[in-house]
Amino acid sequence: MDGYSRLVAYLKVLLPLMALALMSTMFLISRGVNTDAVIPFAQQDLEDRTRGQQITAPFFSGTTAQGDEIMVTAAIARPGGSGKPATAVNLEAEIRMIDGGRIMLNSETGSLRPDKDMASFRGDVEILTNDGLRITTQELNTTLSAVQADSPGPIQAAGAIGDLTAGAMQIDTKTEGGPVHMVFNNGVKLLYDPQQSER
Repeated sequence: MDGYSRLVAYLKVLLPLMALALMSTMFLISRGVNTDAVIPFAQQDLEDRTRGQQITAPFFSGTTAQGDEIMVTAAIARPGGSGKPATAVNLEAEIRMIDGGRIMLNSETGSLRPDKDMASFRGDVEILTNDGLRITTQELNTTLSAVQADSPGPIQAAGAIGDLTAGAMQIDTKTEGGPVHMVFNNGVKLLYDPQQSER
């Protein structure tokens, strides 16, 4: 038997043994499986999810008779019960008016009453318009089939004309198909800033 044949014969035995030794070493030094792994959900999340039915990231959209688009989304929605409306968390709405105007609404919580054609935004409600007006209040009731809303409580607003406070506010059209107006009432106070309005 020449040297080459002898080398091949040794390698046929040696290489499989080396492979077996390497595999054994890998299994011996590998970390054990952690059987106490934590499920990536907080206990409160699990309790909330098992407490009742809910919908994640619901979406509602519609068009008014005048052609304005209304889109409503939420992080979570829970169906209503007997005499209770459906509720939502992190409620957001966008109203795109046919004349190019846009109103954005968002709040911490809210409720939907499609049977009454109504949605309510509650808790740190913020209203933004495309012309830079920002309004905050604690409650806003809106109609689902039209661009119509009212805030029965105090509001604060800031925009190009300055800072404004009022006891209540309505969003509505004066005539059918007419432009949308925001009407502030109940003790309106305006701090006018001419430099801000010139910007």
